[in-house]
Amino acid sequence: MDYVLTPQQETIRESVAKLCADYPAGYWRDLDRAHAYPEDFVRALTDAGWLSVLIPEEYGGGGGVISDAALILETINRSGASGAPAHAQMYTMGTVLRHGNEEQKQRYLPKIAAGELRLQAFGITEPDAGSDTTRISTFARREGDEYVINGRKIFTSRVQHSDLLLLLARTEKYDDVERKIDGLSVFLVDLRTAGDSVQVTPIETMVNHETNQLFFDDLRVPAENLIGQEGKGFRYILSGMNAERILVSSEFLGDGYWFIDQATHYASERVVFGKPVGANQGVQFPLAQAYAQLEAASLMRNKAAALFERGGQPGFEANAAKLLSSQANWAAANAAMDAYGGYGLATEYHIERKFREARLPMVAPINNNLVLAYIGHGTLGMPKSY
Repeated sequence: MDYVLTPQQETIRESVAKLCADYPAGYWRDLDRAHAYPEDFVRALTDAGWLSVLIPEEYGGGGGVISDAALILETINRSGASGAPAHAQMYTMGTVLRHGNEEQKQRYLPKIAAGELRLQAFGITEPDAGSDTTRISTFARREGDEYVINGRKIFTSRVQHSDLLLLLARTEKYDDVERKIDGLSVFLVDLRTAGDSVQVTPIETMVNHETNQLFFDDLRVPAENLIGQEGKGFRYILSGMNAERILVSSEFLGDGYWFIDQATHYASERVVFGKPVGANQGVQFPLAQAYAQLEAASLMRNKAAALFERGGQPGFEANAAKLLSSQANWAAANAAMDAYGGYGLATEYHIERKFREARLPMVAPINNNLVLAYIGHGTLGMPKSY
């Protein structure tokens, strides 16, 4: 493993940081207040080609590797911006790339790369199933050249800003399959033509992370929009999880470094009782501890990315990176809030907004307790707890 950025990656970091500088903290504060989507920012990322970096050049993308994409997202968040409104564009297309047929790749990937189509939304989680994905009940019934889909999804983000939806549904009932992971299929839903068969109900949350509950009422999807083989969809979704873990970990790291950058500068300048507050170990040590945690989490993220780029499926490494980066980010958020004191709660300093955002990674896109359970039985070989 090489821990030094290549000249090309240095250029990526500098270019992304320069783009983010056009969208300062006030831009994000105003969006947060209005619960609005950063349309201008997402368009700028798209036009610059950063969101298509993982699409192969033959389909109009950047032909980059996962570490390039990780660097882009980390830089976005370390700049004080947020990659979350756009990050799904990077990894949802991977299901089509890895498991779609050539016709599907030619139909969708070039347009996604060019920004003509957005694949920002994916529907997996359901209210009654939660993290037990095999228990979803949304059902797709084959009728001739179409599938008719009924059911519901929850915590499906960015639907209002996406042309396509990657949807996981059952094509066989849970009680009719030999293995619980069988009988699940993946579809590409064209939201532009879905009409009233897809009902969207926004869910208000404590952060500006637009998410929704979806209801499907006799949604008709052409059979040609089935990705891969019917009944094998659970494996297709899992194959993209490691990429997702690596990329969201990079965002958490970027946020954590942002907290450290802001807090160390403030603590070095803010004078109380005749000296900078950063000279006090009660302020200094938590920031130092959080920074060390971020650096360690970064190494695990880098290891996961290196293994992924070699063609492996780094289940432990990717999940551990998500666990450690979210914990390090939360430690940095708390250390920054303590360093700022009362000013940390003032919106003008932006700490309170990012502090709220820092709590989400502890439970999503996968709860840290489930990561620990996965490591416990999947890596260490202990009995399963669920």
